[in-house]
Parts: sequence; C-alpha cells; structure tokens
Amino acid sequence: MLYYTNYDSPLGSILMLASEKALMGLWLPGQTIDQERLAQACRRDSAPMLEQGRSWLDRYFCGQRPTPQEIPLDPQGSDFRRAVWHRLCRIPYGQLETYGQIAREMAEPKGGKMSAQAVGGAVGHNPIALIIPCHRVIGANGNLVGYGGGLALKKRILQYEGVDIRDLHDPKRKRNQ
Repeated sequence: MLYYTNYDSPLGSILMLASEKALMGLWLPGQTIDQERLAQACRRDSAPMLEQGRSWLDRYFCGQRPTPQEIPLDPQGSDFRRAVWHRLCRIPYGQLETYGQIAREMAEPKGGKMSAQAVGGAVGHNPIALIIPCHRVIGANGNLVGYGGGLALKKRILQYEGVDIRDLHDPKRKRNQ
C-alpha cells in the first residue's frame, strides 16, 4: 500500500509518498509530482514511513543536518538512475559537486567514460528531492543549472545550508563584463 501526506515547511508545502517500508517520493513546491503513483496512494498522515520523513524534515529545517542514510529510501527508476541517486546521497550538507565530477567518479571503476549530461538526466528525475540532495549538484565553472522546482528554490535551499551562492553563476542572468 502507498500513502501520502503534506508537510508544511519554510519552503512551502512538501508532498511525501511512502510504502510500508520506505519513503518513495518527496516533491517540493514547483516540482512535477508523479501523479500516477499518487493516484495509487491514500492519504494517511500517520503512516510510519511518512512519520519518519516528517521527523527527518523537522531535523533538517532545525539545522540538525540529517543524512539520507538515516531514513529508508526506495526511489523508483532504472539501475543507472538509482546508482546516480545513491551517489548523490554521499554529498555532504552544505557542499557542492558538479555533474562532471560525479560522472568521472562513477565511470572510473569501470575504466570508461560517462557524460555529465547522462548524470544530469538522472539527477533531474530524482523522485525524493531534498533528502536525495540533487540541489547540491551544479554545472561546470560553478554554474547554477537545472532544478525541478526552479533555480530560485535551489538558491533558497543552498542558502539555507549555508552555501555562499554569490560565487555561483546563474547562466540565465546577464553579467556585466
């Protein structure tokens, strides 16, 4: 059985989806919700995994820096996407990595290459936002690129984590040369 609930956060209403065993979805304001999965769920605010998700978010928004490993997660996707999401869970609170860094690290054990765009595609399909920290991934040269809830939300989350976004570049913003 799948369950869902809403969580009121400093960022706005967050929608959580869970099974009996793990959190399966978390969508921030402005992100596209998996309507197909949501249609299979029933609202139950007291489901155990939703309560764990609520506790994780409470600690996050109180500045306690919980890690993704503290809660059972079951993001649905291809093996490649799941591998990327698993890798994202190792990015520490308040730190940033580039798509290229992640691609190189993931390709290294196999002796091959992986494109930053392939990693970006997986990051863009992350179904458990915030807990799987896709907001901590930036483009080459410190460019702020891509975020399902929009760049303004990504900036708010990074600022919340203490990242100095003044050093990051919004590629859509015109800069004085």
